[in-house]
Amino acid sequence: MSMGPKSSLSGLGKYQRLVIKIGSALLVESDSLTLRQSWLNSICDDIAERHKLGLETLIVSSGAIALGRARLNLIGRILDLSEKQACAAAGQALLTQAYDKALSAKGLISAQALLTLNDTEDRRKWLNARSTLETLLALEAIPIINENDTVATDEIRYGDNDRLAARTAQMVGADALLLLSDIDGLYTADPRFYSDAKHLPVIENLTPQIIAMGGPANTDAAVGTGGMETKLAAAQIAVQAGCEMIILNGTDNHPLSRFDNGERHSLFIATQSPRKARAQWISGSLKPKGQIEIDSGAHSALKKGRSLLAAGIVSIEGQFDKGDAICIIDQNKQEIARGLVNYGSKDANRIMGLHSDNIEMLLGYTNGDAIVHRDNLVMRD
Repeated sequence: MSMGPKSSLSGLGKYQRLVIKIGSALLVESDSLTLRQSWLNSICDDIAERHKLGLETLIVSSGAIALGRARLNLIGRILDLSEKQACAAAGQALLTQAYDKALSAKGLISAQALLTLNDTEDRRKWLNARSTLETLLALEAIPIINENDTVATDEIRYGDNDRLAARTAQMVGADALLLLSDIDGLYTADPRFYSDAKHLPVIENLTPQIIAMGGPANTDAAVGTGGMETKLAAAQIAVQAGCEMIILNGTDNHPLSRFDNGERHSLFIATQSPRKARAQWISGSLKPKGQIEIDSGAHSALKKGRSLLAAGIVSIEGQFDKGDAICIIDQNKQEIARGLVNYGSKDANRIMGLHSDNIEMLLGYTNGDAIVHRDNLVMRD
């Protein structure tokens, strides 16, 4: 994907990769728990128009449990965890079919991806999920992501899709996260109860005072679990990853078009690009588990922005798993880079010095040609 600047454009046109979070309260009627088909068709129309202009889009969507409640006739009472999981299983098929039908009518391909907390917190699973989503985007598909409520327990689940959307944006290096809500942004107080509450159009810093403006989850809604508190938690994740975040009232049809036409919203500013934020995370926040020495040819390739291949490896020290951080040193024993490995130390030692075409033959599998892909590699100054 080309990551050239688009800052001269306005609205969503200035972004290159967008994650949209759609909550149950927007997608499903609160009384009948039926799909808001007209609304879904309208946002898919918005997505299709922007897809033609080169905007890559991922959707993080709630709605499976709400749709499953109606399907299993569990309306009107509080559900325990096992019942929620049953509703998720029954409703996920309906949700997937709804998106596929609406997007295919616009000539787009949808793809379902179910994630859990572990998938975005464990580096090995994180790399696998990131690779899958990147491949789908390269194939011009629209990933439809939801928390895997069928298997997630209270201890290993997000519980809301605001933070899952932010983690997804961080994972794929999105430069924008759009949270569609039933409110048009952040206020100094809850405008439902305080008439003097002031709308904040731009938030440049997430100060303790800003964070304190978040309230509890929206208990007035019959569906959904998120509130401003979870949206501010999502903002912290997003802006630290170099991703701007927008809160927009998505209740009416064509929310993306309404945003581009200047409808009121709140924008949380990111102070750096996703690429720079990711580089800082790899180079400064992760403790290296091992060390890989490379030859001069591999060193030259890394300087040109290429991946580290097995053929250029001279020696390996330490024990590490796929997804761990490692140091890369030259033959003068000087550290020249850090990165996340695609192979654990046991298999990396087996394929050291080999041409990439021989990896699968030797190991019986492949995680790609690169030991460290260029997207997961940071050169040291």
